[in-house]
Amino acid sequence: LVGAIQQPEGQQLLHQFGLPSDYLATLVLIENDTLYLGSTAALRVAKKLSGGWPLFYPLILVPKWLRDPVYNWISRHRYRLFGKEASCRLPTEAEKDRFLTTQHPIFNRIG
Repeated sequence: LVGAIQQPEGQQLLHQFGLPSDYLATLVLIENDTLYLGSTAALRVAKKLSGGWPLFYPLILVPKWLRDPVYNWISRHRYRLFGKEASCRLPTEAEKDRFLTTQHPIFNRIG
């Protein structure tokens, strides 16, 4: 599932995991009721993507104190490295069920 932490559902999850409501410092991933942040979250997401992205997952073995500065640098320079679109693509009808809503079972398990 995908969700924005600025939306009510994202805010509720931030609260449930003890993060402040204005938390925008890094990527947040909740997987199997576990919170992952920063480079760990990014590598766990990359593992699930198609193409060559899963090849980056073995970097999870690199200590977080080494990975996170590299992740932060890439994050700061992402538009220069990957480009920037003029607008966000809207999800298709088939993709809409992949977006987080308060009806998702995660809201019943966490709390």
